[in-house]
This record gives sequence, C-alpha cells and structure tokens, in this order.
Amino acid sequence: MNGGRLLYWLKDFWSEFRKVKSGLVGLAFLLLFLLSVVLEPLLIPFPETNKRWSDITYWDENPRSAPPFWTNWFTGKKSAVTERIRSFKAEERQSDGVTLRNLTFPYEDSFEYPPYDLIVHFSGKGSVPFLVALQRPDGEALELIRAQADLTEGEDFHVSVDKEARDAVMEYVRSKESEEAMSRLNRSALVPTEMIFAEAGPGMAAKPIALKGNYRVIVTLMILPDAEVKDPFLVVSGRVSGILGTDSSKRDIWSGIVAGVKWALLIGLLTAFVSVSVGVVYGIMSAYLGGWKDSLMQRIFELFISVPLLPILIVMSAVFKPSIWTIIVMMCAFFWVRPVKTVRSMALQIKEETYIEASRALGAGSGRIIFRHMVPLLIPYAFAVMALDVPSAVVYEATVSLIGLGDATIVTWGQILRGALTGGAVLGGLWWWVVPPGIMIALMGMTFAFVGFAMDKILHPKLRTR
Repeated sequence: MNGGRLLYWLKDFWSEFRKVKSGLVGLAFLLLFLLSVVLEPLLIPFPETNKRWSDITYWDENPRSAPPFWTNWFTGKKSAVTERIRSFKAEERQSDGVTLRNLTFPYEDSFEYPPYDLIVHFSGKGSVPFLVALQRPDGEALELIRAQADLTEGEDFHVSVDKEARDAVMEYVRSKESEEAMSRLNRSALVPTEMIFAEAGPGMAAKPIALKGNYRVIVTLMILPDAEVKDPFLVVSGRVSGILGTDSSKRDIWSGIVAGVKWALLIGLLTAFVSVSVGVVYGIMSAYLGGWKDSLMQRIFELFISVPLLPILIVMSAVFKPSIWTIIVMMCAFFWVRPVKTVRSMALQIKEETYIEASRALGAGSGRIIFRHMVPLLIPYAFAVMALDVPSAVVYEATVSLIGLGDATIVTWGQILRGALTGGAVLGGLWWWVVPPGIMIALMGMTFAFVGFAMDKILHPKLRTR
C-alpha cells in the first residue's frame, strides 16, 4: 500500500469512524490518557512517585488517610488543607560576619479543624542555629523550636512542629490552664497544632476552639561565614490533602493514579499487539497450509484455549519473582488464541481468491503469499481485536496485583487496590482509596471497548445494521 492509497484509506476510515458516537467517546478518552502520560511531570505534585512509591519516608510529611481537599465543599466545618508555602518575606542584618536572617511565612487559617503539622524545610551547607516561632492573630508570639541544623550540600533539612515543639506547646498551655486541668491532661495525646491554633484561655486543652485569622511562621537563621542556606519553604500538613486524598501510608493517591496510566497502556497495548499478531499469523498459516498441518495446529490451539489463564498467572507469579514483564509474557502466551478461529475462517476464503492462485502459479512461496497477500487484508480486523483485548490485559494485571502477586516495584492501579485491601480501606471508610483506581480500570476498559466496537462495525459491513 503506497502513501497515496494509505492516505485515501485513512480518510475513508475516519469519515466512517466519526459517525459512530461511541467510537468518538472512546477516542476522546484515549487521547486524554495519552496526554496524561506526556504531561505526567506537570500533573503530579510528587515527582519521584514512580521511583519511591513504596518508600514510606518519601511521603512522611503528608497526613495519614486524609480525604481529598474538595470534600470541604460539602461539609459545614472546614478542615485545614495540605499546602506548600514558598512565598515569604526575608529580612537580614549582619554583625561580625554573622548573618541573621528572618524568614516570615504567611498562613491564613479559616478552618474549624487545624492542620496536623507545620514542617519547615531548607537546604545548604554548614552548621546553622535556627529558631521557629509563631505569631498568632491575637498578638501572642510562641517560640516553638530552638535547635541547630547540620546541613550537607545537596540534602534537604526539615523540622516538624508536631515532633519537636511538644515541650514548648506544653509550657504555653500550662500558662493558660489551671493546675487541676493540667493534671488531667494526657501529654502523649496532646496535638501541638490543636493548641497553637486555638483560642487561648482556660479549657483550651480539653476543648480547643479554633482561632481563625492570619498567622505568621517566623524562621530565624544564624548563618555563619562558612555556612549557606537556600530553598526555604513551609509545609502545612492539613486534614484534607490533594485531589484524591492520601492512603494509610500517607501516599498521594492522585500521583499514583496518574503514574499508573502509562503502565496500564503499556500492559494493555503491548499484550494486545504481540498476542493478536501471533494469533493472526497462526490462523492464516493454519488455513493456508491445510491438511495434517492444519489439524495439528488446531489441536495445539484447542490445548491452549482450554487452559484457564488466571490460575497459571497466579502459579507463575508465586513461583518466580513477581515482574510486570513475566505477567505480560504469560498473558501473550495465552491471549494469542482469541482471534485464531475467526482469522482461520477468513483466510480459508481468501485462500481461494484468484490472485492467490495466480501467485502460487507464478512460483511464489508460502511465506510470500501469507505475509504479502493475506496478512495485509486482515490487518484492519487485527486492529479491532487488539482494541478489544486491551481491557482484558489491564483487568488480569489488576487481579494478580490485588491478590498480592503483582510487581511491587511499579505503580499500577492494581497495586493501589492491593494497598487498599490490606490497609482496611473499606472497613475504615476510606472510599477515596478504593473508588478512583476502580473507576480508572473501568474507564480504560470502556475506552478500548468503544474504539474496538466502532472499528469492528466499520471494518465488517454486515455489522453496520446492528
């Protein structure tokens, strides 16, 4: 097929395809999936999601099991939202070669439920004494943390108010509460942010009332001549977080969902392409060769089609180290049988065509006739079957991952569901951990099913009257 004929065929195909509304819907979703793969670095807030999904330390600053931020829209009492504050006001003064730098981070608290934690970040080199204080809307100033940071070039240093400011917060509460109230206070159960974001006065420890207004987190750095500080920012670990919330390991589910798109496409498209290609060639060869060769090939086909794939996948994943490539190879080894019967019946008709007889009479070999004359005629059908095979591959991978035999080194929707299963998401009511990956698997299946049905309808004229 030369370039002109190919272009004409594509135009003709598109003119028919756009008449099938379900096909256009599937194509639109497919383009969205492909676009999300291309724009993944811009879409996910955690750039190392693919490498460090299983590294719990990478997610440590997120709140645990936090709902999505938009759940605030449906509740009367709002919860603090997780955010990173990079804007600050800097003031410096120098004395005897020592730089005293004040960094003021503004934070507006308009929530009934305060954040879980405030985490100060900066990097650089050398030893840097620092002080973290909080200026409240009521005019009170609290000194929370006084310590020294030993900075190593290229590494990030962070300090948490929840972990490091408990003593300072206890002293602040003690100055407001009676001795009787302090004796009943369980220090281990004290949440520092609930106290520093509450109205000051008696009873604040037992029943804190949110003090709304403009807060300022002030970080004072003492920078010696041989030291350096750069890239400071403040993390507010809220009670709601991200587009799709977090799981019990504090991982951002939105980042996992977006990172899983490319793996779903890879698993589905690669498995479908390899298996359908093998099945189409196998079916054509069986029909063309005929005789005992056809009978033998059909017996092999019947053997493979009678073996259930899922138990084989489970056994192979249990015996060998779980790997996404092992799963893809196993699916290809059994998916190839799907188009064989239909392709064989089509090839039996093509085999009797005049030009096939002419090619054979002119001395063309079996390989040339199969691959130059018969295979090109069945390529459109192969594309339709590939589109319909993609959902099956994605669901099989999700099933294997769900039972704990998937590849834990990558981020797939099945792995996210596996985490939800083991993490008690259903019992804990963490619907944002279960529903999104399930919807994405369904959308991926629907996308290729719509495209496949549309192609099937166009490429087989008898089906246009459905």
